[in-house]
Amino acid sequence: MVNSSSSRQNPPSPADMTKAALVRAALKLFGRQGYDGTSTREIAAAAKANIGSIAYHFGGKEGLRAAVADHIVETIHSIANQALGGLSGPDPAALTAEVARDQLKATLQGMVTFIVARPEAGEIVQFMLRELSDPTPTLDRIYAGLFEPTHRRLCLIWERATGEPAESEATRLTIFSLIGQTVYFRIGREPVMRRMGWTAIGEDEAGKIVATLHANLDAMLNARGNKP
Repeated sequence: MVNSSSSRQNPPSPADMTKAALVRAALKLFGRQGYDGTSTREIAAAAKANIGSIAYHFGGKEGLRAAVADHIVETIHSIANQALGGLSGPDPAALTAEVARDQLKATLQGMVTFIVARPEAGEIVQFMLRELSDPTPTLDRIYAGLFEPTHRRLCLIWERATGEPAESEATRLTIFSLIGQTVYFRIGREPVMRRMGWTAIGEDEAGKIVATLHANLDAMLNARGNKP
């Protein structure tokens, strides 16, 4: 019999806590000020860590930026695990059209719940927007670990929902449009709240956004002759 106390996850070590604090601080500052505009001294101060710990744990500032990218990939993968059953979950080819449609709706709901409604997601989006505007090897890391596999899986699910080839130009663009309309509610958060008369985007507001995105998805599917 396994001892229950030994089966529990060990608490993070001081070194792990320092590394996590540095990654969180770098994510926030790189997104807010840019990579070049942020000093290692600022990051260490924000993380309440010794400046030498950046070189010790990450080999330097560039290594820390790579660690931030890995943190983003891991975080978004956790959302995919909930909405899609993981990137290595059930084979999309085994899905029925109805289940595939439900998967697409679950994806939109998961994206809104995290990207739009959770405050910490703003830092991730801000960081990624900077990387997208000035591509670096860090973007390559995020693309290979997150963008491409997630997009490919969604394309496969779309194929099961509609019969349209997963790698057709139309399908790939459609999936980008589904992702893009969701992300807009984060990057356009302020004008959305002002125009809607909202003081925040909480659970109720997020539910209304999800309902709208689901209606858009239904319209797209209906136009292809795949009524729910």
